[in-house]
Amino acid sequence: MTGKIITDIKRLSDDLKVDTSFDIIKREVFIAEKKAAYFYVDGFCKDVIVQKLLEHLMELKKTDIEGIKDAEEFIKKQLPYTEVSTAEDYNTAEVAVLSGQFLIIIDGFTGGILLDTREYPTRGIVEPDKDRSLRGSRDSFSETLIFNTALIRRRIRDKDLRMEYMQIGKKAKLDVAICYMDGSVDTKTLEKLRNKLASVKLSGISMASQAISEVLVPTSFVNPLPRIKYTERPDYASACILEGRIALIIDNSPSVMLFATTFADFLREADDYYFPPITASFVRLSRIVVSLFTVFLTPIILLLNEHPDWIPPSIDFIKPEEQLRMPLFAQFLLIEFIIDGLKLASINTPSSMSNSLGIIGGLLLSEFAVEAGWFVPDTIVYISFVSIAGYAQPSLEMGYAMKFGRLFLLILAHYLSYWGLIGGTVIILLVFTFSKTLSGKGYFYPIIPFNLKEFGKLFIRPRVRNRGDE
Repeated sequence: MTGKIITDIKRLSDDLKVDTSFDIIKREVFIAEKKAAYFYVDGFCKDVIVQKLLEHLMELKKTDIEGIKDAEEFIKKQLPYTEVSTAEDYNTAEVAVLSGQFLIIIDGFTGGILLDTREYPTRGIVEPDKDRSLRGSRDSFSETLIFNTALIRRRIRDKDLRMEYMQIGKKAKLDVAICYMDGSVDTKTLEKLRNKLASVKLSGISMASQAISEVLVPTSFVNPLPRIKYTERPDYASACILEGRIALIIDNSPSVMLFATTFADFLREADDYYFPPITASFVRLSRIVVSLFTVFLTPIILLLNEHPDWIPPSIDFIKPEEQLRMPLFAQFLLIEFIIDGLKLASINTPSSMSNSLGIIGGLLLSEFAVEAGWFVPDTIVYISFVSIAGYAQPSLEMGYAMKFGRLFLLILAHYLSYWGLIGGTVIILLVFTFSKTLSGKGYFYPIIPFNLKEFGKLFIRPRVRNRGDE
């Protein structure tokens, strides 16, 4: 900025549209007998702190600023505030104001003074609805960047913890923070993430997490495998950071993104860190088995019922006793879509009514559907099991990936018999094998490439050993 107060005020007022936007405040004052002005967004500033600072500044005398030529020198000599910086150009100053900072310009001083007096509207830090654990802390990330970094810093009191700040986007500048442990992180992945973030040119990124994830790790439209794991738990994020992972915290989003993620990361959850090794291993093994059941149960049931002579006498009970008015394949597909429709309806149902309507609606629909002959009880039981068991996988993205895999196998098993089931399984394994993470490494690690030690950790949670800095 020029230091010519009339020119600077006009340029900032025009760019920020002070006359049009009622929430952008501009006021002209005198500081040490020099004309000055300040700009801020109403609702973003801590009024008490701003008032105290302005009282101090407006009490300055002309002699107090003699010899001071720019904003940087003024800050050092006359501004007793910790979070303060300067803006040398208009664009930097304008983005800072729109981000919630308090801008002061003084006649004759090149550059503007930026005071970080931000106080964003925020909700309470409570346990997340989706990312729960049986034990452990009951706090969660919120939509405010600085609160989220503080929750991690509170847990990792280590000088090697790094919090790198960046602003990304073309128009709607978005604050992000890259969190990692210096010395433990994969430097190549870290540098790749930095470069990708710096190259983000999206104009509108209000739906922050998903928009950024699609830019950082672009994938095929038909490949549903998630390459990024999200968490709302600061304890789990901190544990991943200590293991050498990278956490990306995004302003306005309570979900922290974890890199670089392989399929093995979706088999580990927060409870694994809070239970004894044998209990955690049992819970993890149960999660893996249940996840496999949700993918393969209905395709196998369909295949056996379409070829009754393949059913051994020991599991003869899987044959529906009632006469089928609708093919079993059509029943499975239709119920899959009905279940998703009920989920969407429950999300949009007012919370005071959701529980009762969900239970009553599910019971009535299933009972009437059986009486009307649409479905047999067996299909409702199978789909109900896989739908409920799907919640053993806390990741919504991986849950839908398993659902798509189940539907894919269901269709192939119906049209191509056992060759379809076998071929579909091979295709799914190939998708896992050829998918890549942000780092470029295999998504199917530690199975491909095989690592015996890491493969064992998929099923058994190792004991914590007191080895110091070894």
